[in-house]
Amino acid sequence: MVSDAAESHLASAYGRLLTLLADSLHVDQFLDQVVRVAADVVAPAAACGLTVRRDGGVFTVAGSGELAAKGDEIQYGTDEGPCLDALRRGHVVEVADLRDDERWRRYREHALRLGIVSSLSLPMTVDHETVGALNLYATHPAAFDGPARRHAEAFTAQATAALTVIIRQADQALLHRQLTDAMASRSVIDQALGVLMGQQRCTATEAFALLRQASQHRNRKLRDVATEIVTQVSGQSPQPAPGFVAPRQQP
Repeated sequence: MVSDAAESHLASAYGRLLTLLADSLHVDQFLDQVVRVAADVVAPAAACGLTVRRDGGVFTVAGSGELAAKGDEIQYGTDEGPCLDALRRGHVVEVADLRDDERWRRYREHALRLGIVSSLSLPMTVDHETVGALNLYATHPAAFDGPARRHAEAFTAQATAALTVIIRQADQALLHRQLTDAMASRSVIDQALGVLMGQQRCTATEAFALLRQASQHRNRKLRDVATEIVTQVSGQSPQPAPGFVAPRQQP
């Protein structure tokens, strides 16, 4: 039975996650803070690292201390270990006592020398893909039995839900920027077509053919050629169409 104090501690961790979700502007910033909260969720406190897939490899993007960082690096160097299994197979991997565990012999030798005796690796799955693994390390055996493991699993589930929101927000922001850019390009091109139609006494279709021909001949983007045409005629850079609000540039 989990004590009221333990439940309160876990609830506090959830509250900190919500704050991180509201305050973090970037995924990496969020993950860096998550490992620090995770290290405090289990009792006694554990070292925590977070491994993610990136550019075809695996990397530690955040860690709460040197023990976690070195524990992760040993696994990358030997290409085996509990966090890599959790990441590759998508399930929780617990090591109760590494001194008696024969699953990863190359990793085991170096980890024991470092002082790692037990660990818990928990996959983080977003949209049916395991994108990372939260890795908890301890210097004594059976550190993640019972309530400690339940706390870690519950926290990881909440952290993964928050990570899902951040990733989807990032995707939506990218989509918004792409749509905004497309709208801005369309506005400039339409202005240039109007100029060409007036100058050449031609239809919109014919004006577009002229614009495309100039783009291909100069080996420049259609929008750049359109911008040049409008600037030459008006004496200033193209302005957004009425009702269109250009995105503010990030500092």
